[in-house]
Amino acid sequence: MTCHRRHFLELAAGSVLAGVLPFQSLAAETRQPRFKALVFDAFPIFDPRPIGALAESLFPGQGEALMNVWRTRQFEYQWLRALGGQYIDFLQATDDGLTFAAGQLRLTVSSAQRAQLMAAWTNLQPWPDVASAIGQLRQAGVRLAFLSNMTAGALSDGLRAARLDGTFEAVISTERVRSYKPDPRAYQLGIDTLGLRKEEILFVAFAGWDVAGAKWFGYPTFWVNRTNAPAEQLGATADATGADLAALLRFVLPG
Repeated sequence: MTCHRRHFLELAAGSVLAGVLPFQSLAAETRQPRFKALVFDAFPIFDPRPIGALAESLFPGQGEALMNVWRTRQFEYQWLRALGGQYIDFLQATDDGLTFAAGQLRLTVSSAQRAQLMAAWTNLQPWPDVASAIGQLRQAGVRLAFLSNMTAGALSDGLRAARLDGTFEAVISTERVRSYKPDPRAYQLGIDTLGLRKEEILFVAFAGWDVAGAKWFGYPTFWVNRTNAPAEQLGATADATGADLAALLRFVLPG
């Protein structure tokens, strides 16, 4: 009798475990996301550092200074032209910014060097954590899109170069409204394209100013602060911040 009872209990315990463990595993794999969609700026996905490395290789000892002036003017020209109703696209503003930066630093940039520097913007490679994180988000059923000041062509070229083409449901350039973030019309493109409410979309920013712009617009916002930059003093802060996409995953897929 004792043996039979023990055998019965062992079988029963095995049956319970067989039922519970797969369920727990499945629950871990299908964590409910906080948001229906994530809309990314380009640079939480693409690593811009090789552009600086290229600048240093072309102009030894002056690459960092060139990048600092170039990046500042690149964005200032976008915003100033948008405010003044004199829109030009991202690549033209980038080229104009390079001309100014070279002039300020008294650098002679040959046509071949200019072509190399400009081509770098359309051949960006992803950060090392991108493939795994994007795969997990897609597996969880989260819709993914880009919303960037870069041209649609530059974004598509970058995605192809990174072998990420087809990964994002929508690749949205602010050139559609002939303006740039943080213009509210630029952020509105995410809602119009995805057909979701603001609160259902998490905007994933790389720059502090983009955090502020997205929050002003009304998006929940995550700051992927890969460069450990200080927060901008613009009266708006991200809902969450992390140094990489692993932190983003923990926020979007809790539990």
